[in-house]
Amino acid sequence: MAKWQYTKGLHDLGSGCYAWLQPNGGWGYSNSGLVVDGNETLLVDTLMDLEHTREMLEGYRSAVPAAKSIGMLVNTHSNGDHTYGNQLVEGARIVASRQCAEEMAQWRPEKRAEMMRNWQAHGPAAAAWHELYHGRFDFEGVVYTPPTEVFDRELNLKVGSKEVQLVNVGPAHTRGDVLVHVPGDRTVFTGDILFIGGHPAVWAGPVSNWIRACDLILSWDVETIVPGHGPVTDKNGVIALKRYFEYLTVEARERFDAGMDENDAARDISLDAFGSWIDSERIVVNVNALYREFSGSNANPNTMTMHARMAELRKERRGWRAKS
Repeated sequence: MAKWQYTKGLHDLGSGCYAWLQPNGGWGYSNSGLVVDGNETLLVDTLMDLEHTREMLEGYRSAVPAAKSIGMLVNTHSNGDHTYGNQLVEGARIVASRQCAEEMAQWRPEKRAEMMRNWQAHGPAAAAWHELYHGRFDFEGVVYTPPTEVFDRELNLKVGSKEVQLVNVGPAHTRGDVLVHVPGDRTVFTGDILFIGGHPAVWAGPVSNWIRACDLILSWDVETIVPGHGPVTDKNGVIALKRYFEYLTVEARERFDAGMDENDAARDISLDAFGSWIDSERIVVNVNALYREFSGSNANPNTMTMHARMAELRKERRGWRAKS
């Protein structure tokens, strides 16, 4: 039996650390964290929209009196499912990596809302977003709320007497991915450097840098690890994700060297060893990242194209399941 139950809502991790979990951890269903000491609080990430963020904040505040006034918010990276609720944490000092702030400015929630309203006019990628998010998340009324403070590689904070270390291990999932390490509590909130029970998505890369981020977590004296998506874990969860990337690197390299097209490679690589993991279509993004790494390309992936390609693969695999 797992030490931590994977149920929706508040989880008391002990020693003033908390997590808010959203099963099943798929597209948009991210986790957040809270660090408390005395009357001081630090929130790790908001959620995809105002409704989900409001529910999360009310959950923390009903259980933790100090959370009625959150002093600091750390955005671990730029994705909307970790930032779009920022406006509800009024008066907080919002801290993020410099690259996170830059990416947030490029993909403002108002743009996402407009694309969801008029998805039929925006092509296959917008159609894919509509399929994933319509009826699950509401982007209307979300206001761009950027960080108030940025840093480059590391920043040490204090929450009461607790030391909290912010470490930017990007580029990996995005261009600026921050680990929130609470060494005194042997706890780390990883943002989307860690997906548990689901395929990750390498939007920035290189994959080799993500593997180094896993090694950094494994080098720390931590026992409680809150991922960006999925259940609370320990170092075994980190080891599993590292093995996934090591496996994918070998398999993609073999096909790259053979001259196989990246889309064909994504369909050719067996994922049987990860058959229980959700969102397997993300292999399209991950193979693209590895092919860019192998070729020495510094080009950024076209996120619209990647979403359209993932949607194609989702439909194909649904067809295979229907026939089986």
